[in-house]
Amino acid sequence: MKVIVSEHESPSDPSSAPHEGAPARSPFRPLHTQPVPLSEVAGLLGLPREAAGETFVTGVALDSRAVEPGDLYVAVPGTGRHGASFAAQALENGAVAIVTDEAGARLTALDDAVGGVPVLVVAEARAAVGPIAALVFASQPEGAERPLLLGVTGTNGKTTTTYFANALLAALGHLTGLIGTIEILAGGEAIPSRLTTPESTDVHALLALMRERGLTAASMEVSSHAIEYRRVDGVRFDAAGFTNLTQDHLDLHETMDEYFAAKAKLFTPERAAHGVVMVDDAWGRKLAAEAAIPITTLSVAGEEADWTLASSERDGLGTAFVLRGPGEVSLRLRTGLPGQFNVANAALAALLVHSAGTPLEEIQRAVGVADPFSVEVPGRMQLVGTEPAAVVDFAHNPDALERALDAVRPPHGAGRVVVVFGATGQRDQGKRPIMGAVAVRGADVVIVTDDDPHDEDPAAIRAEVLEGARAEDRAGSLDRVVEEVAPRADAIRRAVELARAEDVILVAGRGHEVFQEVNGVNLDLDDRVELRAALEARGFRTLGAEQIESTTDD
Repeated sequence: MKVIVSEHESPSDPSSAPHEGAPARSPFRPLHTQPVPLSEVAGLLGLPREAAGETFVTGVALDSRAVEPGDLYVAVPGTGRHGASFAAQALENGAVAIVTDEAGARLTALDDAVGGVPVLVVAEARAAVGPIAALVFASQPEGAERPLLLGVTGTNGKTTTTYFANALLAALGHLTGLIGTIEILAGGEAIPSRLTTPESTDVHALLALMRERGLTAASMEVSSHAIEYRRVDGVRFDAAGFTNLTQDHLDLHETMDEYFAAKAKLFTPERAAHGVVMVDDAWGRKLAAEAAIPITTLSVAGEEADWTLASSERDGLGTAFVLRGPGEVSLRLRTGLPGQFNVANAALAALLVHSAGTPLEEIQRAVGVADPFSVEVPGRMQLVGTEPAAVVDFAHNPDALERALDAVRPPHGAGRVVVVFGATGQRDQGKRPIMGAVAVRGADVVIVTDDDPHDEDPAAIRAEVLEGARAEDRAGSLDRVVEEVAPRADAIRRAVELARAEDVILVAGRGHEVFQEVNGVNLDLDDRVELRAALEARGFRTLGAEQIESTTDD
């Protein structure tokens, strides 16, 4: 075993074990990669080039089971076992070299299977993954063949904004790709998504695959987990967008300041050339003031910004609106999705495309012909029935739930709002009673049920949500109907039993998801399918089955 050691310092990494729940094989690999000398990888890591020998690598993998012949295996520490414990399996699958840390090097030194395979040792292996993958996959080469890349971060609205941006780019003539929560699209091929942002090896391989297939633009959701766990290391966006920041994921970040700091890392010169920031909350204004890259600000709520909402009017379920920009320039846009937050999402998507280099007049022509912001986003304000109006949405935190309830409220008191929702287990427990209170303020009938309990007691989760709901009902003398119904399918049926034709039913929290995780078991459960079946059982009008089922990601 040939060991090459770097003395560079790097921060520790909190990510989970590399083999827990990982896919057997990455579906993102390009068909062809140019072999890269291991000496170039060594040079990138600050190691002696000559010590790497004459080995060449054609891919990078973090999971020993995903290793393909010619790969460089990066062995990182996990919460359970160190990735170096799986070095033998990686070599059996075709790995030709290993990158790891000091602890991993000690493990490989005890492994006879490693033999004479080069082992490059760095202070923190996780920090090396992104730059290595970028080099080996040549994911973002300089020049015209490099696809345009947009990134979107924030608590709520990432998915819809990337779908809007993707639709606008397609209307402009691009062959587009998409990386996000619901699915990954690589030129028409849909791949169900397991993480909001895939591992860095997959991200770079996927960008190379898109380039190989002739894609010219892509949009990517960038979660705070992705930034903290270094899944977008080595990626540089032509423009990055910020939607908002509200309470969520505090199980990871502990405080809102830490949550903000994670998001803000995207708006640095090494990660993005330009930023577009919604400044309708204090966190957006803070980001706009502190970012180290050129920033375009946007407001649809009356804040001072480069681009503001000049006018808007209801247009069917959606909204037609005008954005006013610097020098009195304007954009006339329309979104077919309900709610002011979708006006914000559409506006952000348009300005992201503009900030990445598309002239305003081209955007105006494209939206006038293609209506890109009326694209259906699976599980995001997705209409399942019409009498009563029945909507499925991914709203799973207090701010998103409040916005969704406001968006579906019938005008002029024409009907009631019936909401079905729960809270996720083993996640930010502080938001549970807050969500209960939000539901009571925004709905007339509140049915508390289960979301994804994971390994937590579902009844205990419901109790925390109900505590907030009933306290708010008493404090406001609101006299709401508040019920606890489980399992979730029964709760959806109960909502339909209570609904009248003029009411609106909102099933919130799971959106596009087709499995519910209970004690480590994935149970089949699609809110759209359950809601449609319950509506039909009562003789209510629904959309055709093909209109709903065509959007599932199973």
